[in-house]
Amino acid sequence: MFSRILVAARGEIALRIIRTCKELGIETVAICSEADKGARYLDSADGVVCVGPHEPEHSYLNVPSIISAAEITDIEAIHPGYGFLSEVGHFAEVCESSNIVFIGPNSNVLRKMGNKMEARKVAIENKVPVIPGSDGIVQNKQEALKIAHEIGFPVLMKASAGGGGKGMRVAHNDISLLSSFDLCQREAENSFKDPSLYIEKYIENSRHVEVQILADNYGNIVHLGERDCSLQRRHQKLVEETPSPNISTQLRDDLCKSAIRLAKAVEYTNAGTVEFLVDDKGKYYFIEMNSRIQVEHPVTEMVTGIDLIKEQLKIAFGERMEYRQKKVKNEGASIECRINAEDPYNNFMPSAGEVTLFSPPGGRGVRVDSHVYTGYVIPPYYDSLIAKIIVHQDTRDEAIACMKRALNEFVIEGVKTTIPLALSAISHADFVAGKFNTKFIENFLETFQ
Repeated sequence: MFSRILVAARGEIALRIIRTCKELGIETVAICSEADKGARYLDSADGVVCVGPHEPEHSYLNVPSIISAAEITDIEAIHPGYGFLSEVGHFAEVCESSNIVFIGPNSNVLRKMGNKMEARKVAIENKVPVIPGSDGIVQNKQEALKIAHEIGFPVLMKASAGGGGKGMRVAHNDISLLSSFDLCQREAENSFKDPSLYIEKYIENSRHVEVQILADNYGNIVHLGERDCSLQRRHQKLVEETPSPNISTQLRDDLCKSAIRLAKAVEYTNAGTVEFLVDDKGKYYFIEMNSRIQVEHPVTEMVTGIDLIKEQLKIAFGERMEYRQKKVKNEGASIECRINAEDPYNNFMPSAGEVTLFSPPGGRGVRVDSHVYTGYVIPPYYDSLIAKIIVHQDTRDEAIACMKRALNEFVIEGVKTTIPLALSAISHADFVAGKFNTKFIENFLETFQ
C-alpha cells in the first residue's frame, strides 16, 4: 500500500480520506488555503502545506502549487476528494507526468466522461437512452432557438464541462432562452473555464437516480446499487437515499446494467457514478457520469458495508478488487441529509462565521461526517456544506424516523443552517410515501415556514 499520499481537498471529505488512510497505515499530507489554516481537522494529517490565499483559483485549484506541495513532501499519490480538481483531466495528466498516482480514473477517461457531449456520444454508441437534444456544442443563440423549437420547450441549457448544478438554466420560451443563454455561458466560463453549452429537452416530473460503480485495473467492474437524489434545490442535492423508493426491480436492474455498460465502454477504473433521469412513465435517460467520489457516497457504504474510500486507495495502488457482483449485498435503507450553513428562511443566504456550539446526534444507525466543531469559523469563500447526517435502518420507514430523531438532536449555534428545512422535507407526506420528483423542494418551499 502507499506509504504517504496528498489530500487535495478540504472540509469533511478531506477528514474522511485522512481517517481511512490512518486505518490503512498511510501517512497523509493535507493542503489548505490561508483561510483554512488552523482548522482542527488538519491536525489529523501527518503534515499540512498551505498552497495559497483564500481564493480557490489560487489555492485548491492551483495545480502548480499543489504539485509542488506533493513533490516537496515526497508523496506517492494524490486523492482529490470531490469538487475542485477531482474531475479535471489536465490535473490528472500532470500527476501522471510527474509519476504521482492520481486516485481516480486516468486523464483520458476524465476528459471523455467529464465532457457531457462526449459522454453522451458514448451512451448513444452503447445503446443507453439519452435525452433528446443538440448533437454538439451550441454555437450561438440563433442555433439554440432552432434546436429548442425542434425538440420543444421546456429545454435545459447545460455547461458541457459542468457539474454540481453550475452552468444550468431551464427555458420555457424564446424570451427566457435568450435571456438565460449569456448567463449560462458566463457561469460556465467562471466555474469551468469553458463557456461551451449544449441543449437538451427538460424532462419534467422526473426523478434523479444514480448508480455507484467500482472498477479495478484488471477489467473487473461492479455496481453497488442505486441512489435517489431527487430532492434538490437549483440542481444542488439536499437529501439522498438508497434504495430508491417506488422504482421496479426491472428498472433498477436496467439502470445498473446500463451503468456497467458505460463503464466498460471507456475502460473506467476506480469509483464513479452514472446519473440518470427517470420520467413519470418509468423511462430512463443517461445524463452524465461523475468520475469521482460523490458527496452522497456514505448511503451506499451503509447498505453494502463497503468502504468506498478504502476501495479507491486499493484500486489506485493496483490491487485487484475482491468484490464480484454476486457478493455485493445491499441490506436495509439509508438516507443522507446535507447540512449547509445557509438560512432557509432568508432565500438561503450563506451564513459564515463562528460556530458557537456544535453538538451532533448519535445512537444506533446514525453517522455524522463533518469537519466542524465548537469554535470552528466557517469561511465565506467555499461551498456551504458543513455536515452530513447519514442513517441506516432495516426499512425506509425506520430510516425516516431515525433521521427525524437525529435532526432534532443536532444542535448548531452561531450560524444559520438547513436543519429545519431537512426536517420538514423528510416529514412531508409525499416524501414519506415516496411520491416525489426533482420539483419536490421547489414546490415544498412555497409552503415552508
